[in-house]
Amino acid sequence: MQLYLVQHGEAVLETVDPDRPLTETGRADIRHLADFLAHAGVRVGRVVHSGKRRASDSAAMLIGAIGAGAVVEVMERGLLPKDSPEYLVDAAVSWQEDTLLVGHQPFLSRFLSRLVLGKEHPTLVDFTPGTLVGLTRRPATGAWFVACMLSPELLRR
Repeated sequence: MQLYLVQHGEAVLETVDPDRPLTETGRADIRHLADFLAHAGVRVGRVVHSGKRRASDSAAMLIGAIGAGAVVEVMERGLLPKDSPEYLVDAAVSWQEDTLLVGHQPFLSRFLSRLVLGKEHPTLVDFTPGTLVGLTRRPATGAWFVACMLSPELLRR
């Protein structure tokens, strides 16, 4: 099973718009990521996001490229920046289909470290907006390991 963790694209500041939609750069970065993943043949059967506009807009762009027909789940609790990763770590154990999770910092870093290391610290990856980390779960042991990482800076070239 593959698990793709994506921090939403760059969003406008809350003081500019409390709904925090994606900036033009944020939309472009997610488009580049979506195009790259589609050309690489990545497909997911499940998409999970927080429901916040910046995450749902990012997820929608990615679904169009790699998640046609995917089950979409909105988790208004459990994916927010300050949420504990425990619930989602427990839930991910039962997932069988490749999954895209679009969320926020610092949650994503804590979740990734918890999956790979079994604890939230040290931080393995400090996500920036538009970053993807791909994880693979070994079937025999259930252990997770980092399979790939794509940053917006890399995809802009």
